[in-house]
Amino acid sequence: MSFRLRAARQGDLEPLYEMAKLTGGGFTNLPSDRDAIADKLERTGKAYGRDTQELSDELFVLVLENTETGAVRGTCQMMTQVGQQWPFYSYRTSTLTQHSQELDRTVRAELLSLTTDLEGSSEVGGLFLHPGERAGGLGLLLARSRYLFIAMHRKRFADRVIAELRGIIDERGGSPFWDGVAGRFFGMTFQEADYFNAINGNQFIADLMPKHPVYVAMLKESARTAIGVPHPSGRAAMRMLEKEGFAFEGYVDIFDGGPTMIARTDAVKSVAGAVEATIVATDLNSGERALVASGQLGDFRSSYAMRELRDSGVAIDRAASETLGVKTGDIVWSVAR
Repeated sequence: MSFRLRAARQGDLEPLYEMAKLTGGGFTNLPSDRDAIADKLERTGKAYGRDTQELSDELFVLVLENTETGAVRGTCQMMTQVGQQWPFYSYRTSTLTQHSQELDRTVRAELLSLTTDLEGSSEVGGLFLHPGERAGGLGLLLARSRYLFIAMHRKRFADRVIAELRGIIDERGGSPFWDGVAGRFFGMTFQEADYFNAINGNQFIADLMPKHPVYVAMLKESARTAIGVPHPSGRAAMRMLEKEGFAFEGYVDIFDGGPTMIARTDAVKSVAGAVEATIVATDLNSGERALVASGQLGDFRSSYAMRELRDSGVAIDRAASETLGVKTGDIVWSVAR
């Protein structure tokens, strides 16, 4: 069975909608709303159709396709410059130290401050793999193919890239962090607020969110312990991000308190290690395992392959050349698995 990542198109609406219904909430970039997904596909179609190499507010959606059946079994997204249509809010954790000479006591208070520090960054997100395909390294293919895409279209992405990980969601589908912080001001459940944000944007946060810092000690324990903690299903994703060079720098999501991971784009391992080369052979029988990508923008495709870097170019195996639709003389980008 062979899989490849490719650019999303309008015909992918229904499989994306069906996958969105499996996310279990808290997945803003893949809302279970057919119209919202259709809007994303329309926006990404415009991005793929714009061939000028400059940074602007764009969305690129990729889908994982079974090349034997044509079924779409996963997806991921890249936002080139967040915070352009609406402010991009985060909570930043910090510590305030105060000392009383009379009491001879020092008190350190942890704070959550509303900020737009990360505005203008690129973002990788929206990664979802169908539960029936969570084996064989397909999650890794989804995640790292985004960085090959960025390397291939570097001028269209910012110098800093972020990844927001879903936070703790309880058995009711609610968020302890939301209930303990923002939910007190909005009169909405986490699911209602998350859905509204996914469909309408987060301007309502700017309108109603208190602007003063929140003292962590005043929150319920369930909210405190959720700060900066990824959902159990996101722990592997956090480890993959750390291997790529991302780090948690104290920024958390305003809805569920999940960690925001940050990296310099050119320092991301799969961006820095990406190699552009001309195919010199497609009959490789053995070589190092790699991710290989071809095509620009709407023609982008990526898959696993065997590769051998040579002075004259790169050799890949026949199966990969067929999956990617490439031949000798074509240019591909690759990075070691």
